[in-house]
Formats: sequence, C-alpha cells, structure tokens
Amino acid sequence: MTTTLITGGTVVNSTGRVLADVLIDGEQIAAILPPGSTLLGTDLTASVDQVIDATGKYVIPGGIDPHTHMEMPFGGTFASDTFETGTIAAAWGGTTTIVDFVVQYAGEDPLTQYALWQDKAAGTCAIDYGFHQILSDVQPASLDAMDTLVGEGVTSFKLFMAYK
Repeated sequence: MTTTLITGGTVVNSTGRVLADVLIDGEQIAAILPPGSTLLGTDLTASVDQVIDATGKYVIPGGIDPHTHMEMPFGGTFASDTFETGTIAAAWGGTTTIVDFVVQYAGEDPLTQYALWQDKAAGTCAIDYGFHQILSDVQPASLDAMDTLVGEGVTSFKLFMAYK
C-alpha cells in the first residue's frame, strides 16, 4: 500500500482551517499532524513513498455528489454522462464520491434494475460510488425488495407520485 505525506498545506475541514501535514495510507487519511511533526516517532518525509509539497495551497477533503443520473434513460433518450465520463469529470472538479439513482419503471423488478446499474458502473468509475433506488411502481414485491437493497448498501429510496 502506498503512503503519501502532504506537507505545509492549509487543511480546510468542518471546524476551520489549520496549517498541517496530512498522512495518507492507501486511500485513507491516517493522520493530520502539526507541520514537520515527529509525533509518530519518525521523520515522516523519509519514511513515506511520496511527499507532496502543498505550501501556500489548501488541502480539502473530496466532495460527495449525492444526486447524479449517469446513463439514465428518460423521455426516449439517455443522460449524456456514462459512469466513466461522468466520474472522470467529477474527479477533475474535486468530487471523490457520487451517489447515482437506479431507476425502476412500472413493471420492472427493482433488484434487476439495481444489478443492471451495478453492471454499468463496475470497472468504469474513476471515483467511489453508491446508489439510491427510485421506486416508480410501488407494489408489494417492490417493497419486499427494499430489505435486500438495504443489505446491498442502498441507504435511500425515492418514490414518485408523478409520471403516471
């Protein structure tokens, strides 16, 4: 696993701004430390795989876009972004996670649609992703599928009253 140390930047988070070094282990922030810190018992610049000098720059966490429509069919056409192009564009803008909408139209099985969206996204996304489930056809079978979808990681559902 690669370790990276971002040094000398101004870390911006929910509590404010502070001059700090950021240690990253793989894809996880391992520590936010005072600049030049040896709190971990070593000179980190000598023990990491990569050092990034962020002096004079802001260091901010990646954004989360909780409302995307990648490859979504609507009105006889499709959204212009694929999971590949949309997530590359998101990454360039500083977004590191999207939550996309899985669409279930009348008569469709929500579990089948969820599997279809998983297949569309798998291996093509440049960033992390998750899913919301749209239930356009709320029937007992759709409601029963919700438990399975929650088990798969879906944390929110959108129910339409329009489009009938």
